[in-house]
Amino acid sequence: MNRLALVLSALVATSSSSIAAEQAIELETPTGVIKGTLTMPPGDSRTAVVLLIAGSGPTDRDGNTPMAAGKNDSLKLLAAALRDNGVASVRYDKRGIAASSRAAHAESDLRFEDYVQDAASWATRLAKDSRFTGVAVLGHSEGSLIGMLASQRSPSVAFISVAGPAERASVVLRRQLQGRLPPDLATRNEEILSALESGSTASEVPPPLLALYRPSVQPYLISWFKYSPSDELVKLRMPCLLVQGGTDIQVGVADAEALHAANKACVLRVVAGMNHVMKSVPPDRQKQIASYGDPALPLNTDFTEALASFFSAKQVRAAFGAPR
Repeated sequence: MNRLALVLSALVATSSSSIAAEQAIELETPTGVIKGTLTMPPGDSRTAVVLLIAGSGPTDRDGNTPMAAGKNDSLKLLAAALRDNGVASVRYDKRGIAASSRAAHAESDLRFEDYVQDAASWATRLAKDSRFTGVAVLGHSEGSLIGMLASQRSPSVAFISVAGPAERASVVLRRQLQGRLPPDLATRNEEILSALESGSTASEVPPPLLALYRPSVQPYLISWFKYSPSDELVKLRMPCLLVQGGTDIQVGVADAEALHAANKACVLRVVAGMNHVMKSVPPDRQKQIASYGDPALPLNTDFTEALASFFSAKQVRAAFGAPR
């Protein structure tokens, strides 16, 4: 075979391998299809599989959001890193997002538990797939709480939280707004938040607060605010890894420490120099913002090594059916 033929053969083999590694996968739900991507490591051996759950807002399966100026591809890169360590993964567009937009309820009908049930259904489906030895659930940011709850409702055998908040969403929102509203709006904001925390909707939302508390989103907020991540993590009885970046400007190390205090059985890894999208970025705000739209910036290697170490631990290997 001449040199050109060898090069063409190699290109075809690489292309075929890439196609085989990334496969479309779907989850049927009563309201529509949720679409995702299955990433498989090379070889035919049975392997662990990780369900990747994206964070809040319109974040898609790859970790990207139209609210940022560009793509960061954090979850797509994470799937590749897991593949390179011999672990399969499934990442998906949440209902109402990107390719899963048709599976959405009307906003007034959406509840936090819908996201939880979707994740639990994915995990249950993967647990029945003979290609996999077991399912780990990995939730990023808001996806951490979704993952905790889904792990309680599915046959998953391990849980990983990345940049997961420790407090109720209402507590976080209250702190974020503190000192940023004029006195009259601050008073009304507290009245609305308190009502939602108690399970009641609020009427007469001032126009400046409608983006947060419009009537159609209040039932969702009520369903979300009732969950405390620290309280939910206590309920997990499975190998657990808590990962937090040291330069994360959205979720702090204190959150990871609080989660660890709630469940000491979890392994805590604080990754120096890692930001919210799991990349090596200093605390400079402009560099942080730029990283949210830079797909060429790789994942922090200490983070991927922490994942590899978790999956190679005896307790985790045993959970996936491997000998100690």
